[in-house]
Amino acid sequence: MSSWIQRPGNSHQAQLAATAVISGAAVAGAIFGLQKFRRREAVKRLKDSIPELDEKHRAERLNEYGVAAAGPGWTKEDERGAALARRAQQGDYDEELILEQLARNRVFLTDEGLAKLRSSFIIVVGCGGVGSHAVASLARSGVSKIRLIDFDQVTLSSLNRHALATLADVGTPKVHCIRRRLQQIIPWAKFDCRNELFGGSVADDLLAPWSMDDADKGQKPAYVLDCIDNITSKVELLHYCHTHSIPVISSMGAGCKSDPTRVMIADISVSSDDRLSRSTRRRLKLKGVSSGIPVVFSTEKPGPGKATLLPLAEEEFTKGQVDELSVLPDFRSRILPVLGTMPAVFGYVLANHVICEISGYPTDYSMGGKGKDKLYDTIHSALLVTLERLARAEIGTQPIGLRLPISRDDVMYLVDEIWRGKSVVSGLPSRLVLTLWNRPEQGFKPNTEWNERGQVFIPFKPQDLVLMTKEEATRHEKEILVGGKKVEEIYSEEVLQKVKQRREEMEFYEQYR
Repeated sequence: MSSWIQRPGNSHQAQLAATAVISGAAVAGAIFGLQKFRRREAVKRLKDSIPELDEKHRAERLNEYGVAAAGPGWTKEDERGAALARRAQQGDYDEELILEQLARNRVFLTDEGLAKLRSSFIIVVGCGGVGSHAVASLARSGVSKIRLIDFDQVTLSSLNRHALATLADVGTPKVHCIRRRLQQIIPWAKFDCRNELFGGSVADDLLAPWSMDDADKGQKPAYVLDCIDNITSKVELLHYCHTHSIPVISSMGAGCKSDPTRVMIADISVSSDDRLSRSTRRRLKLKGVSSGIPVVFSTEKPGPGKATLLPLAEEEFTKGQVDELSVLPDFRSRILPVLGTMPAVFGYVLANHVICEISGYPTDYSMGGKGKDKLYDTIHSALLVTLERLARAEIGTQPIGLRLPISRDDVMYLVDEIWRGKSVVSGLPSRLVLTLWNRPEQGFKPNTEWNERGQVFIPFKPQDLVLMTKEEATRHEKEILVGGKKVEEIYSEEVLQKVKQRREEMEFYEQYR
């Protein structure tokens, strides 16, 4: 045994290896020791920087809302608003005063619609730029039970887009900042503040029925507003609401957008020109959800000179994995370029939709949307092709130079303003075409009088056209336009009445075009 130990000891290479190992261990020990010393010193400096509690630096007991009680940080208006809110929420507030404050909404939505809105319970997830404007609008419009969910605090950079935060609110949880400000405007409204990060594991609790100890305890949410800007949490929220049949509307990306005229509402299946919407849609499809969720998004396209997501500096990559640079796992580690007005636009569109839906006010706006130049050109061309085919079948020859008596602008007007971007038969918003509702009295022969003047067209008016999907139009052409059947034989009374109503609207609107 001793000879075995002695032999390596006499080896020059073994001595070098042993020396290297011992040296490495010593260096590693020194490094770890230095790191430990630095951490200890950093903790000591941090502790030394915390001021002693005195008249200048005070500690406050949290109240029932989870924030500090009235003190040096509260203004007289804050204290007065909190006291008034406590009384109002206990019923000590004149109903006539409430109705006077909501008078304009009352005459717009009617008494019945306003009553539905006032009795509703709404959840807003995400209380930043988009969510704060949505909450403010909902509360000002009469919603009196709102649950606010957000893990974040107000920062200086929040003030360019947050609806309610002030400089004094920096460092305050966003949910409590909103409650604190809105109770000074709508004292009777009740806010259930949840200063938490939304995730699938806590969805059952955060999206549960109203839990405050009052007469409405146990009421289910009438609507959930998704104002989250993190895709993982957003997908978990939308999937949960969809699978649990909770009405939800989602805000897509307001960052890098600047054109308010391009903001619209559509089903998530047809949303476009928005990366967040596209990524959300793909992830939801993997979970079996491909449609049925309305979203607010912008069709604005990127271009030269427009804001984009700035790349991370090279030195940031040297600090470690990019994902590790974010404040929380899965959250962005870069600053998004945001024009302060655009989150407000998104928030108000969300709130407007929810207010109308809950109160029963018609929301038959166009799902076709703005910026759909290719769509209008396609529909215009498809109508021309259809009429050429029908004319050829009737006269036996190809009508050379056939034109349409309506312009592309007429197509845009019919699709968006009259038919609201949806099929009159099924209400579907995709694969749309315009087709004649009835067979023309003269058939599909070009107008004889104008044909002699070199103008080849089949006379009809915009009022003669309806919007259908391609499949519905094919059947309509076969049975009505060619087969000779009456529309009353094919379509339900509901469809017939809708066509009649829209044609009457068109007659009315024509005087203003």
